[in-house]
Amino acid sequence: MSGTDGHSDGDGACPSMADLALLRQWNQLQGAFRRLNGRLLDDVEASTGVSPSAFQALWYLVGSPERTAKMSQLSAVLGFSTAGTTKVADRLAEAGMIERGPSAADRRVILVTLTEHGMAVASEAIRTFLGALRERAVGPMGEDGFAGLVAAVAGLDPGGGGEC
Repeated sequence: MSGTDGHSDGDGACPSMADLALLRQWNQLQGAFRRLNGRLLDDVEASTGVSPSAFQALWYLVGSPERTAKMSQLSAVLGFSTAGTTKVADRLAEAGMIERGPSAADRRVILVTLTEHGMAVASEAIRTFLGALRERAVGPMGEDGFAGLVAAVAGLDPGGGGEC
């Protein structure tokens, strides 16, 4: 049974029409974002040859102090296991985009540092991403519309977020 506001009242009954509409809206929002993000990352890969996971790693390192981060930080950013992050780092190191080595403060910690070549590749990939973002999202919405969407969604994020 639905409450007087058209929403299910938690008695175990099927969701109301308003609840189903809300679920559809949420599905539309998250699906649109996932597809847009996929297209942006595809644009980067098609233009620069940088895979989505490598792009995320490079992007993170560009904004890190001294363009260096712990492997564990990179793993958290990528959302990968240690093994998955190591595979990405191996490919980046083989391509000369990063260097890895133990931390001077704690030799158990492995640091990843962006090389000059890595910075050049990251810069090109970021420019490509920004161009695609402007074309696919900012242009159709307008700068104010895009900024409003970002502000509205950011206001829902309990973790905040001020990363580069």
